[in-house]
Amino acid sequence: MKYLIINGSPRKKNTWNIVRQVEENLDGEFEEIHLIKHKIPMCNGCFKCFEKGESECPHFEYLNPIVEKIKECDGLIITSPVYALNVSGLLKNLFDHTAYIYHRPQFFDKKALIVVSTAGAGQKNVAKYMDETLRHWGFNKNYKLAFAFGDRENLEAKEISKINKTSQKFRNDVESKKLHGPKFMDLIFYNAWRALAQSDNPNRADQEYWENSDLANHEFAPIVKLNIIKRICGKIFFFMFKRMF
Repeated sequence: MKYLIINGSPRKKNTWNIVRQVEENLDGEFEEIHLIKHKIPMCNGCFKCFEKGESECPHFEYLNPIVEKIKECDGLIITSPVYALNVSGLLKNLFDHTAYIYHRPQFFDKKALIVVSTAGAGQKNVAKYMDETLRHWGFNKNYKLAFAFGDRENLEAKEISKINKTSQKFRNDVESKKLHGPKFMDLIFYNAWRALAQSDNPNRADQEYWENSDLANHEFAPIVKLNIIKRICGKIFFFMFKRMF
């Protein structure tokens, strides 16, 4: 298995200690992307990625290699410390640059392990935000590890036990290549973007993506099986949003 680690921390301390413990439970190759070294310029909100396509982003040369690495990996490990009750600026900048993927989800066969650490509080909310972002990207299943360290730097025995247990579940899921059915909220957003791309005045980039990928003709990504209830719900959600837009 190929694992990609996107490190949203500017240093290698508590968050990185968790990653090192995670690696003890995984079998495969590891590639590391430390965002601090990539020096991605700040997103300037030009909307070119939304309206004309991601290749028109003025910082495309910084972002595209990272997106391509995500496409190539079997499992993603993505990390952030808690800064001001949110992700680090490094990771937020990456999320801002890739916001177009909300409109054009694509990673339907990917699974992720989210790693968050803090000296104080907010770790669960930050992990939840990262989970929601990856689900908007299309990620099939996400696992979360979130810890508060306080003044210490070393992992406690109970934390090591949780890391081992969660990372082993992540490993087994990645290796199984099983794809889980989407949550209802994922189904709702998928069909919202699907309907928007087929509205009377869609973004050209959105319209082309949904048509060329054939996702426009499905209640959810066809590689992910839907039971009859979710298939019917997907049709209803799409109909509702189509009328709305």
